[in-house]
Amino acid sequence: METSAIRETLAVKVSHVFPPDTNNHGTLFGGKLMSYIDDIASVSAMRHARSPVVTASTDSVDFLAPIRTDQSVCLESFVTWTGTSSMEVFVKVLAENLITGERTIAATAFLTFVAVNEDGRSVPVRNVIPETDEEKHLHETAKIRVEERKKRRKASKDLASFIPMNKPWE
Repeated sequence: METSAIRETLAVKVSHVFPPDTNNHGTLFGGKLMSYIDDIASVSAMRHARSPVVTASTDSVDFLAPIRTDQSVCLESFVTWTGTSSMEVFVKVLAENLITGERTIAATAFLTFVAVNEDGRSVPVRNVIPETDEEKHLHETAKIRVEERKKRRKASKDLASFIPMNKPWE
């Protein structure tokens, strides 16, 4: 099967954080950051698959430090691992003080995308080759996350089968 270097999937997005982007604490809205994360991760996934993709899951978004007004938020994403048609994408979120240049890891996230054709059916993707220490670590630990994802998905399906679908007012 064909392969490609992880670096070929790298995508970067930078935005200046302004007051309308923030909550009453003067920090970037979590939902806005989550939107940025899904957006940039889909670019990495499509760049790798060279086909449309759908978001299959967002494993986690771990908010590690606040992103404040007048900082920049920089998101870096890349495909860390591939299955048959699925791709795990890692997103690293950095906050930067634009005056001092100090950078902080503000959040991390893992998402899974599936490559699809025009009919919405899954299509195979090539494998990725890690080169840097960061890429190698994320690639080597992906199998653990894949297993956890499978367990979580099963638990979610079990919960969904239990939850009633009545209208709230019934």
